[in-house]
Amino acid sequence: MDGNAPPQDGQETQNDPTMALPHSIEAEQALLGALLVNNEVYDRVASLVNEAHFFDPVHGRIFEVIARRIQKNALASPVTIKAFLEDDPGLAELGGPAYLVRLAGASMSVFAAKDYAQMIYDMAIRRDLIAIGEEITIKANAMDVDDEPKEQIVAAEQRLYALGEQGSVDSGFQSFLKAVTDAVNVANAAYQRDGDMAGISTGLRDMDSKLGGLHNSDLLILAGRPSMGKTSLATNIAYNIAKAYKKGVRPDGTEGAVEGGVVGFYSLEMSAEQLAARILSEAAEVESHRIRSGDMSEEEFRRFVEAAKSLENCPLFIDDTAALPISALAARARRLKRTHGLDVLIIDYLQLVRPASAKDSRVNEVSEITQGMKAIAKELDIPVIALSQLSRQVESRDDKRPQLSDLRESGSIEQDADCVMFVYRGEYYKEREKPAEHELEKMASWQAEMEELMGKAEVIIGKQRHGPIGSVDLAFEGRFTRFSDLAQPWQGGPRNEEF
Repeated sequence: MDGNAPPQDGQETQNDPTMALPHSIEAEQALLGALLVNNEVYDRVASLVNEAHFFDPVHGRIFEVIARRIQKNALASPVTIKAFLEDDPGLAELGGPAYLVRLAGASMSVFAAKDYAQMIYDMAIRRDLIAIGEEITIKANAMDVDDEPKEQIVAAEQRLYALGEQGSVDSGFQSFLKAVTDAVNVANAAYQRDGDMAGISTGLRDMDSKLGGLHNSDLLILAGRPSMGKTSLATNIAYNIAKAYKKGVRPDGTEGAVEGGVVGFYSLEMSAEQLAARILSEAAEVESHRIRSGDMSEEEFRRFVEAAKSLENCPLFIDDTAALPISALAARARRLKRTHGLDVLIIDYLQLVRPASAKDSRVNEVSEITQGMKAIAKELDIPVIALSQLSRQVESRDDKRPQLSDLRESGSIEQDADCVMFVYRGEYYKEREKPAEHELEKMASWQAEMEELMGKAEVIIGKQRHGPIGSVDLAFEGRFTRFSDLAQPWQGGPRNEEF
C-alpha cells in the first residue's frame, strides 16, 4: 500500500518539522479500506478512533463521512461517499474519487482493522503528548504576571490525566455478565467478613451497620449546623480508617489496603496543625484547649507524646490550602493516589471549595462543585465524604432535627450525593433553653431532659441510594471532640471504651 500514500508523505515535505510527529499513513489507509469493504468493521473501531485521530486530515474527513453514513444505517462505499467528497481539495490532490477505489481495492484484511485502529489511536496520543509538552514549555518561558507556575502545573496535570482517561475504551456499555460478576465480588467481600459489610469501616459499628461501610465511587454528604460536630465526626472517621490501615493483596489480585485505608483530608477551614491537635486530643484523651494552652499534667503530656509517636506512620494526609478550586482539588487527589495511594477522601467543607470558573449564580457554582466531587469519587474509585453547612431555617423550627430541605443550595447537593447524613446534638439546643433559677418546676424538667441528652448525638441518614434511611445514636465526648459507639441499656456495658 506504499504506492497509495498521499504525496505529502513523500520527498516534497521531508524538511517539514511536523513529519517528525508519530504517524502511520499506511495504517490509516488500511483502516479506511477495511471500512469501505465491510461497514460492520465500524462497530469494532468506533470506540477507539474518530476523525481527529487521523494524521492526514483528508483521511480524517473520509472517516467522518463513512461514520455518518453508517450511523444512519446507509451504505458507505467508494461509490456512495464519492458525492460527499467530490469538492474536497485534499482528496483531489490524492487523485480524486479514484483514491477511494484504490483504498478499498488495497484492503488486505478486515480482521486486522482493530489493530490498525489501535495503532492510529496510539500515534494520535503520542502527538497529543508532544503538543502538551510544547505548550507547557511555551507557557513556562512566557513570563506572564497573571500565569502562576502552580496554576500551570495544575493545568498540565489536568490535561495529562484527561489524555490518559481517553483510552478507556471499555468504559461504555458492559455485558450483564461482567456487571453480575462485579456485584458477586462485592457481596463475597462482605461474606468473607462474616456478613459485616462490603465497604471501608468508619470505626463506628452502628454507623457501619446502617451504611454497610463506605463504598467506592460514592459521594457522601455530612451536614449540620455550626457546633454540631461535623468536623469532629469526619476527623474521627479519618483517624479510625487510617489507624486500621493494613496493606496486602486484595481478592482481585491487586496490591492495596485490605483493612482501613489511606485517607486524604482537605481542611479548608482549619489549619493542618489544628486538625492534628484534634486527632491527638482524641487519641491521648487530653482536652484540646489544654493542649493549645500547654496546661497539661506530666501524665497527660506523656500520653500526648506517646499518641504522637504512635501516629507518626498513620497514612493520613492533610491539605489545608484555603479556597481551593474544584479542578485543583481533583488534581491533588489524583497526585496523592498516584504517589501514596488513596482510599478515602474527606473535604471540610463543601461551601469553601471554589468552582473552576465563575458562574452566574451560587446554585450553579455549588452544582459544579458537587458534580466535580462525584466525578472524583467515580474517577478514582473511592468514597468521597464532603461536609456541608445547613441553612438557618433549622433554628426557626421547634424540632431542630435537620432535613434534606435544610441543605444550602439543596437541589444539586441532594441530587448528586449517594448518601446524605446530618449530625444532630439535642444537648446543644436544650442547653440554651435553660430556665431562670427561680422557675423550680421548669428547672427540674429541664435538668431531667439534659441528663437524657447529655453525651449523646444522632447521625440522621436522610438519603441513601443503596440502603435504608434512619438515624444512628452515638456517644459524644465534648472534652475530646470524640464520637464513639453508644452503649445501649440492653447491652449491659460499654461497647467501645477505647477509641
